[in-house]
Amino acid sequence: MHQNNIIFVELKFKDMRKHFLFSIIILIALTCSCAQKSSQDNSEAGFYTNPILAFDYSDPDVVRVGRDYYMTASSFNCIPGLPILHSRDLVNWRLVNYALQELYDDRPMHGDGVWAPCIKFHNGRYYIYWGDPDKGIFMVSTSDPLGTWSEPVLVKEGKGLIDPSPLWDDDGRAYIVHAWANSRCGFNSVLSAFEMSPDGTKALTEDVLVFDGYETGNHTVEGAKVYKRNDWYYVFAPAGGVATGWQIVMRSRSIWGPYEVKTVMAQEDADINGPHQGAWIEDDKGEHWFIHFQEVQPSGRILHLQPMAWLDNDWPVIGEDNDGDGCGKPVRKYPKKQLEPINDGDVYAQMNDEFNSSELGLTWQWHANKQEIYGMGTEYGYYRMYSYNEEFTNLWSVPNLLLQKLPDSFNASKNLAEDAWKQDFVAETKFRIGSKSSADAAGFVIMGMDYARVALRRVVDAEQDKFVLELVQCEDAHKGGAETRQHIADLEPDYLLGSEPVVAYKDIYLKIVESDNANFVFQYSLDGENYFDINADKPFHAREGRWIGAKMGYFCIKEECSSKDRARRGWLDLDYFRVEF
Repeated sequence: MHQNNIIFVELKFKDMRKHFLFSIIILIALTCSCAQKSSQDNSEAGFYTNPILAFDYSDPDVVRVGRDYYMTASSFNCIPGLPILHSRDLVNWRLVNYALQELYDDRPMHGDGVWAPCIKFHNGRYYIYWGDPDKGIFMVSTSDPLGTWSEPVLVKEGKGLIDPSPLWDDDGRAYIVHAWANSRCGFNSVLSAFEMSPDGTKALTEDVLVFDGYETGNHTVEGAKVYKRNDWYYVFAPAGGVATGWQIVMRSRSIWGPYEVKTVMAQEDADINGPHQGAWIEDDKGEHWFIHFQEVQPSGRILHLQPMAWLDNDWPVIGEDNDGDGCGKPVRKYPKKQLEPINDGDVYAQMNDEFNSSELGLTWQWHANKQEIYGMGTEYGYYRMYSYNEEFTNLWSVPNLLLQKLPDSFNASKNLAEDAWKQDFVAETKFRIGSKSSADAAGFVIMGMDYARVALRRVVDAEQDKFVLELVQCEDAHKGGAETRQHIADLEPDYLLGSEPVVAYKDIYLKIVESDNANFVFQYSLDGENYFDINADKPFHAREGRWIGAKMGYFCIKEECSSKDRARRGWLDLDYFRVEF
């Protein structure tokens, strides 16, 4: 496979008075800074380290248009959905937009919604296709990926249709190859194809079976991506399961098959499990790459970039093929030319939000369709969330959770410091609760099928008006598990306003500290300087959600109370959210 030539230059600076040498060093330093990767700080220039993104961007797909690369990924129930990320070098990525603003149900659709999208560029327009396992295959499009995308179009209705990949052929005809969800139709490992209208909006034919993985010893074939090269139709797909699988490629002289099949990448002795589905990209220098995910729970599915080469026999090989058998293994570190890294921040930096704008930062997503009654931005330096006032068993059924992805800090630290692969992270936030009645509760949560939340809850009776600080935990929330409470402290309101109702206010600072590989300790402070541990004796171990990694963020709810109190909605004013690795 093609290897970049790496030239190492060592300069020794001994005399500050040697202005000429000093100028050379400054010039070289400035040149290197232009090639520095904002999310990667590798010790040797010209190399990148996997993962390229230690965040849950499941089922990635990438398209190149000119020198720009755009990526999308599964978003399931999280809204806005269909994230759009941009890069100039395939290594550094910045979240720039979302293509989908709402789903068809306002309730949290855990594990449903947007599965395995595919992004393409055709005739000056960007298209994203995805499968909803209960509805069918949908599409949105735009002429500007940074602008507004069209409303979803149902291209083919059906149950179990997932992982669609479109292909516009040389003769102008268009097709989709897709997989099937066993949970909806009772079978999997089958790939089908149908012809669609040239404008990409509707199916013209019924499905035709083109590949059955079980017939070749490849179970759980899914996530298909179809391409055409040298008059061959290629279908790239993972097989063998998310955590234990391998990459296969099928090829045929006809879109309808029959297809030959070959394994082109497997884990072998690498420490990257899976490796699961992704996208083939040819860069503007003619080099070939493959972006795929690795499942690392509870953080979700993180992204890797693999070298790829086409052999003389028109088969690709992905990763490092040291024994020359045509099947590679995933790499941890690999040389790559720096094209044009993004210099205005990346997804790591985008986690922070000072809430100084009426627009939320792009990393925030609601756990269901956002409604204006859930919250509003301000130009006053905070974002306001209003309490959700329907009865609930636990947070699993609550839609107004404002969350963002939990970074896989073990792998993120590989990008941030080559010599600190076990670096934890700390997230700090300040907020103010405003309460009109008893049982308003708001705070910070690490959300998943198990969750832990630190809550300020107002308690009002004839004898007292106070806030109770609690650690509330829930196991098996997706199965209706009950919450358990641990009393931390009684806190006096900072001040009270009005008479009927009396509004109580309280400011608080919270930190979550990852103590050891997704084990978290909560801390609180009343002045932002002196912090007290909440659960240092028993850290909370995060657990993933349904098809997504664990997430962190805010909740604002009204717990059991009278009908009169239920109509008096409290709120949570978010001051800032900051993350340090």
